[in-house]
Amino acid sequence: MLVARSIALFVVAALFEIGGAWLVWQGVRKHRGWPWIGAGVIALGLYGFVATLQPDAHFGRILAAYGGIFVAGSMAWGMVADGYRPDRYDVFGAVVCLSGMTVIMYAPRGD
Repeated sequence: MLVARSIALFVVAALFEIGGAWLVWQGVRKHRGWPWIGAGVIALGLYGFVATLQPDAHFGRILAAYGGIFVAGSMAWGMVADGYRPDRYDVFGAVVCLSGMTVIMYAPRGD
């Protein structure tokens, strides 16, 4: 149950961070204005809060592991929101990142 909660928190954090960055991108690069930028900043702040809810107490471990979720989630977001189509190297790289995340977060430890 702890692993499922942790994964769910990673997914929620990714939605806030990637979504927030996308909103800022839209506001600035696509000239959609300050409301989009403001919504993005709020979402990015919520990402930071959600990350603190992880059951593991080690900041470095959480953020390092989250990197794998961020890479794969960013590609998925790009596919859905912008029509991006990853090539096989993108997919392979995302799988490597997710594998690393799994080892960092969920490997059995004695601590």
